[in-house]
Amino acid sequence: MSATRLLVLGVVRGYGRAHGYLIGNDLLAWGADQWANVKWGSIYHALKQLTKSGSLIEDFLATRTEYELTERGELEFQKLLRNAIRRPEHRPDMLGAGLALLPALTRQDAITLLRERLAALEAQRDDAQVQLRKSQGPEHVWELYTLWGHSAESSIEWTQGLLSRLEEGKYAMAGEPDSPGKPGSWHDLKEP
Repeated sequence: MSATRLLVLGVVRGYGRAHGYLIGNDLLAWGADQWANVKWGSIYHALKQLTKSGSLIEDFLATRTEYELTERGELEFQKLLRNAIRRPEHRPDMLGAGLALLPALTRQDAITLLRERLAALEAQRDDAQVQLRKSQGPEHVWELYTLWGHSAESSIEWTQGLLSRLEEGKYAMAGEPDSPGKPGSWHDLKEP
């Protein structure tokens, strides 16, 4: 799964129709080059691939090429976003992409997916503890299981905090007033 793919689909979706420079400018302004390794070349490569592979976006030539999600693109976006939120991974880029696009989910969907994430993280923590007790390898390898356990525990704490904030009504989510989660709504967010 590619964070760049999710982010490009999300930005195109957010604007309804967007050109490559706008997509890249937004992603780089969010710092996605740091937390998701997004570069200009990867953005344009993703646009090219999304246009030809499965028609997830369509391109339109006006004064410059603009892109728009297809119905299949919306389905792919939703699948990638949901997986990014629900599935813990060792690399943080997919979660970062999912968080950047979180308002595209309803509040209840986000809460449900985060609870799935929490259960998976708890299982990872528990597994790390089991592996630490069972390990018969060199002692220094135990540090790996200790790291996994600490990482899972830290992620559990953060996930519980985000769940609490969402349950308390923090952040405008899809279907709520002032939410940037509706396709094509990002134009309203830009300063005049």
